[in-house]
Amino acid sequence: MKSATIPSLRVEPELRQAAESVLREGETLSGFMEKSLRAGIQHRKIHREFISRGIAARDESRRTGEYCSAEDVLNELSGMLAQAETKRDK
Repeated sequence: MKSATIPSLRVEPELRQAAESVLREGETLSGFMEKSLRAGIQHRKIHREFISRGIAARDESRRTGEYCSAEDVLNELSGMLAQAETKRDK
């Protein structure tokens, strides 16, 4: 596959210096920018899917009339957290 370029990015010198200051051994600014772009894309895809699932769940609740109370959800999440903490501490 032929590679493509991304438009150049003009930033303030302070931002460039901040980016360069966190580069790892052997890492280039271009490599860092590519990894950051990929991570941003992945984050947005995950966020979009999360919102889609939430809207689908809302629509399903409206359709069926079945809802969970916030208290029930928080209790279930607290239980899940306690179980995970117990596993972690073993």
